[in-house]
Amino acid sequence: MSADLIVSNLLNPPVLFFLLGILAVLVKSDLELPAPIPKVLALYLLLSLGFKGGMALRENNGGLALPALGAALLMALIVPLYAFPVLRHRLSLPDAAAVAATYGSVSAVTFVTATAFLQRLGEPQGGYMTAALALMESPAIVVGVLLARMGQRNDDVQGQLMALLHEALFNSSVLLLVGSLAIGYIAGKASGDSLKPFTESLFPGLLSLFLLDMGLVVGRRLGDLKRMGAFPIAFAFGLPLVNAALGMGIARLIGLPVGDALLFVVLCASASYIAVPAAMRQALPQANPALYVTMALALTFPFNVVLGIPLYMSVISALWP
Repeated sequence: MSADLIVSNLLNPPVLFFLLGILAVLVKSDLELPAPIPKVLALYLLLSLGFKGGMALRENNGGLALPALGAALLMALIVPLYAFPVLRHRLSLPDAAAVAATYGSVSAVTFVTATAFLQRLGEPQGGYMTAALALMESPAIVVGVLLARMGQRNDDVQGQLMALLHEALFNSSVLLLVGSLAIGYIAGKASGDSLKPFTESLFPGLLSLFLLDMGLVVGRRLGDLKRMGAFPIAFAFGLPLVNAALGMGIARLIGLPVGDALLFVVLCASASYIAVPAAMRQALPQANPALYVTMALALTFPFNVVLGIPLYMSVISALWP
């Protein structure tokens, strides 16, 4: 791994603000963002990301977008399937299914951080990976719940499945991301550039503010790690590396360029801590949120943001022509 990339990533303002948030909790500071602000920041990031992705998708005119989207859907479906049997050896059925769904879905914030990382390096990206992000949010939720239902008796499986599909496809983050992607595609570059000051110039600053809040959230979760065994901790670091290696193989096979390959690998290696918990609370209330949210948020997310992104970039740079 390139030490220069790690140092460069650590000195990136959004990452530094993320670490500042963790530090603030550790020193028991009263620093916090009022409750509505993180929600507004999350909506802004999804809108900006989707809109720019839609414009890029239209410019791409097919190209590598279709194989990339197919690969994204494949990973979202198979990750829970091979993660679940491993988890089932140590965890209860609901917990294993919830964790498998968590790691089959993706983290939009990790993706946004990787996008900012590429922009800082001057590495081009096609923009269509935003569509892959939207596509990978939901399938793992459905697969995870189906895995849990296979081991349970339930008299209203069809009714619960319909409610779950509605939650997975129309929750606020998925709807805003897909809607912004469609609007960006319809508007195209000619009309879309009028929003450039909003969707691009404000982006680094608001991302920094959002990651400051994420650092505060992660810092508050660190205490939960003491109550977890060694297996969940090892899994939270190990599976992202396995998924990243598999993602690199697929990206190389379908010929993604360096920038898009990194974004695809980051999607494969990330874990959801927003969409999946919201769905699991409804579909699998027996699963322990302190387990799957803490694994994704307090372990996998900071690992990817601080070390994973430069690590994956170093390997891709070495393997790609």
